[in-house]
Amino acid sequence: MGILPLAERLAKRALNRSGVQSRWVDTSVCRLHLYDAPGTGPLPTVVLLHGIGSSALPYAPVLQRLRRRARRVIAAEAPGHGWSATPASAFTPECLTTAMNELLDRELDEPAVVVGNSLGGAVAVSYALSSPDRVRALVLASPAGACMEQDELAQLLGTFKLRSRADAHAFFARLYHRVPWFTPLVAGDVVRMFSRETIVSFTSSTRCDHAFTPEQLRSLSMPILLIWGRSDRLMPGGNLEYYRRHLPPHAEIEEPEGVGHCPHVDDPRRFAERVAAFAREVLARPAGAPGPAAPGAPPASGVLGERAVPLEQGTGQAAT
Repeated sequence: MGILPLAERLAKRALNRSGVQSRWVDTSVCRLHLYDAPGTGPLPTVVLLHGIGSSALPYAPVLQRLRRRARRVIAAEAPGHGWSATPASAFTPECLTTAMNELLDRELDEPAVVVGNSLGGAVAVSYALSSPDRVRALVLASPAGACMEQDELAQLLGTFKLRSRADAHAFFARLYHRVPWFTPLVAGDVVRMFSRETIVSFTSSTRCDHAFTPEQLRSLSMPILLIWGRSDRLMPGGNLEYYRRHLPPHAEIEEPEGVGHCPHVDDPRRFAERVAAFAREVLARPAGAPGPAAPGAPPASGVLGERAVPLEQGTGQAAT
């Protein structure tokens, strides 16, 4: 057993001991796993969605902080990721959307603040488009799903084809603000992870026409916070500009310093605080109001990268 699988087992056990439930949900695609944390705060349910090649566990520090602020926190794992089962057929974008939509439809008993990083961001947008009445607000961290030229998309997907430990190190350097200290220990595991059929079939089946259209993005009516770390060296800058041009005018866009593609790993404390602050702002608005809080309302938070909070280097897996 490699270091990453062992770390997953230990982290799952620690979450369970802290009162976070591990549960499985049957969907038409496969059986999916999620962490379900009862909360003690007044904020709505928060959903955490991870990226390709990752799992819910890198969200653990964020989950533990948010459960003190929200009524419930759910961290779901995509097919073939974490403790979820592998689909019987090829893992495609359509397969991912079907599975995650079914899971969220079954689990959400109130409109939720849906948080998604990278591919998880695209899942969050897709769910908001299909079930807007179940999404109180969106928080998107370097989301996938922007329209790209074919050559640019092929170059991005090529970064997931890791063949050596050196490739894994270079991948982490693009992913995080700082390369984690444990990179040499898990480099071999990361190479094996991205060689799995689940990942290969997904990247092989992803096409430009899977991107969101400008019309789809403009139709999002719920409050939106887009966070794009200035140290993100994985996603092309054009993807941020696509979202900037086509998200509705009420969307709030922040480009914080000190975090990269995965702000929940680079600085889980600040990320959790920003999500909670945004949720508080949303809760203070009249139902259905997408814009910022009314003038004179006390600001709940500053931009993620401007808060005077010490950087915490979280533990986690590669995530896009």
